[in-house]
Amino acid sequence: MSINIIKKVCFLMVLLTSLNAISQELGKVNGKISLSGNEPVPGVSIVLKGTRYSAVTNDNGQYEIKNVKPGSYTISVRAVGIHAVENTIVVTAKQTTTKNFVLSESQEDLDEVVITKNKYKQDKPSLSLRLQTPVLEIPQNVQIVSAQTLKDQQITSMSDGVIRNVSGAVRLEHWGDLYTNITMRGSQIQAFRNGFNVVSSFWGPLTEDMSFVDHIEFVKGPAGFMLSSGDPSGLYNVVTKKPTGITKGEVTAIGGSYDFYRVSLDLDGKLDKKGKLLYRFNGAAQNKGSHRAFEHNNRYAIAPVISYQIDDKTKISAEYNFQYANMTEVGSYYVFGPASGGYGTLPVGFTMTQPGLPDTNIQDHSGYLTFEHKFDDNWKLTAQTSYFKYIQQGYSSWPGVVGPGDVDRDFNGIPEGTIGEGDIIRNVGIWDAESNMYLGQIFVNGKFNTGPITHKVLGGVDLGSKDYMADWGQSHDLDTLDKPFNVYNPNYGTPANGLPAFDHETPLSKRAGGLMSSEYAAGYVQDEVGFFENKLRLTLAARYTWISQSAWGEVQEDSHITPRAGLSFSIDPNTAVYGLYDQAFTPQSGITQNGDPIKPLTGNNIEFGIKRDWFDGSWNTSLSAYRILKENELTADPTNGPNDVYKVILGRKRAEGVEFDVRGKLFDGLNLIANYAFTESIVLDSNVPSIKTGSIVPGYAKHTANAWLNYTVQGGALKGFGASIGGSFLAGRQTDTWSEGLEKLPNYFRLDGGLSYETGKFKVTGNVFNILDKYLYSGSYYQWLNAYYWQTEQPINFRIGVTYKLF
Repeated sequence: MSINIIKKVCFLMVLLTSLNAISQELGKVNGKISLSGNEPVPGVSIVLKGTRYSAVTNDNGQYEIKNVKPGSYTISVRAVGIHAVENTIVVTAKQTTTKNFVLSESQEDLDEVVITKNKYKQDKPSLSLRLQTPVLEIPQNVQIVSAQTLKDQQITSMSDGVIRNVSGAVRLEHWGDLYTNITMRGSQIQAFRNGFNVVSSFWGPLTEDMSFVDHIEFVKGPAGFMLSSGDPSGLYNVVTKKPTGITKGEVTAIGGSYDFYRVSLDLDGKLDKKGKLLYRFNGAAQNKGSHRAFEHNNRYAIAPVISYQIDDKTKISAEYNFQYANMTEVGSYYVFGPASGGYGTLPVGFTMTQPGLPDTNIQDHSGYLTFEHKFDDNWKLTAQTSYFKYIQQGYSSWPGVVGPGDVDRDFNGIPEGTIGEGDIIRNVGIWDAESNMYLGQIFVNGKFNTGPITHKVLGGVDLGSKDYMADWGQSHDLDTLDKPFNVYNPNYGTPANGLPAFDHETPLSKRAGGLMSSEYAAGYVQDEVGFFENKLRLTLAARYTWISQSAWGEVQEDSHITPRAGLSFSIDPNTAVYGLYDQAFTPQSGITQNGDPIKPLTGNNIEFGIKRDWFDGSWNTSLSAYRILKENELTADPTNGPNDVYKVILGRKRAEGVEFDVRGKLFDGLNLIANYAFTESIVLDSNVPSIKTGSIVPGYAKHTANAWLNYTVQGGALKGFGASIGGSFLAGRQTDTWSEGLEKLPNYFRLDGGLSYETGKFKVTGNVFNILDKYLYSGSYYQWLNAYYWQTEQPINFRIGVTYKLF
């Protein structure tokens, strides 16, 4: 992307801003929505019928609609599980009209989803994003994948198609369903859960099971307001399900191709008559086979949550998430072929894994304790702490030699022999790992005025301690020089060199030989200043971060102040333009071959964009252009051999691009998610001899485009029937290693579609994926082995699910 594109976007913003030259005297509507017990109701949709004016209540049940033309309106209030209410109000110029509602629960309405104005668009971020500002007014590109989107697309894991709903997000290289590893704006982005950064190593965290996930928020670029350390390219924040105070429950069973069987349970309700003690329980069990033989990935998850409303201002909640994974050894998803053949030369279901190898088992625990106290309607204190423990015992597979060529397994420069075309000596290594994270945050949100100027203040402290240790020191060749494995004539009998017998009994702390660890403390202060009845919003913020980190030895400390400045202007109640400058400073984990100290990652983002809500906020579009500079980023060492995990410090790189997203309800029954992104990332200064200045930074697609269209019949004999269709397109895919090879990855296109029917308490959903039955894969050239490797996706496959609402 050139600077000219940014100039054009800026010109467009100025042009649109000029259309607002003539303004008029406007009024405001606000109020509070509560149940009969004075319990606030969040997430309620408030609409002035026949207009574009709308709002959604916050966690306190409060709503506000600004810049309303004077006149008489019918105000409509709707939400899941309550009786709809309508009333008449009169809005006066320069005055605030206050209208409160006390609602009653409606069990019948629980069967009809009418929350907000549609099921694919959310107007406000979660509380874990700290912000008090609607998405439309945030001076940054923030995209939210809603709960209904996850259900309609039958997404069961973070690696299961989530990224199709966000512009520019790709997974060019991934180790199956072990960890998500999303790349966006030219780099791997950070994983957050409920506002905590949950990355303790390059290989985590374990992908979240969607049974306990409510929605997922993608923040493009640095986000100092998250308190936790982030990446200059952005983050995704997984928001787990919380008690709502509305009694409901459902069970879902799904079956599909390749021995996919899954059942999940979601229970939500009250534990006392007054509704002060609430609960939420989610659980899932899943057996999952593969289009590749001998491969599986079975999961179990439970997630209980309890909250207690001490009084009308104070609430505490406790949450526990547990995931257990039983899977084929990590790396079994890859296949390798000689360089002379290129990509995709083996059947889509071909596997190199060896039957009889022990499974890899993972236990992932996380617990949260949250305290919330509202001093009044304008000031709130939130304190939360969490503990994460990850335990893995298992294996990883990777070839030691790929033919044709000489074999030097002793690495002494003297070949022991040669192997032919298609011959491979498979290697299996141990991968036992353990991670512990202790995290805590306390922050204050506040609102006040200084004359006609409004202030939304955020201040907080973030503390964390993370450690990760692993044993990669034991390995075993399955095949021998005399009896290699041949990809063109595979033999899955007992391997010539037998199966490995690794030491899992010695304590991991002794086998690992060291620890990757980091400790950090940070403070953040932000003021969003509103001018001209909050039409113009200036965000000024700063974050101070102290970091202590080590990897297998030497401890290093560093500190840094990162500023943030954003400007957002509402052209009208539904359109906002913005500009942003933000910085990032975050620890990195890894080791280098020569023992160079690992420095924190630093970088900055300059971004401009325009957002608009259309047709009473039914759907939304956002357009953004950005430039990100990064310093000291770690990347895989181009000279790594099999089982090596070394990193190199790249130097300085630049990523830039343009992103466009649209999501929401086009009209009753028809919902759309569509996006496009142009991305380019190059090396500006290199510290690595084999990586030249100006080189393309691997790990992204130059062009990405996605769409998902869903229609549900609203009335008549076919009421409740629905149909969906969607596709994903990637072009200019850059591989995930620095070895250029001779062949580029081809363009990628996948078409999916589905049907559904809902009546009463039942809903049946069926989806077909890869309808065109294309041979789809990602991969790279591996210089060390002089071979191409790739990972195939499933051929045409299906899932059919039945959901039953228990109450």
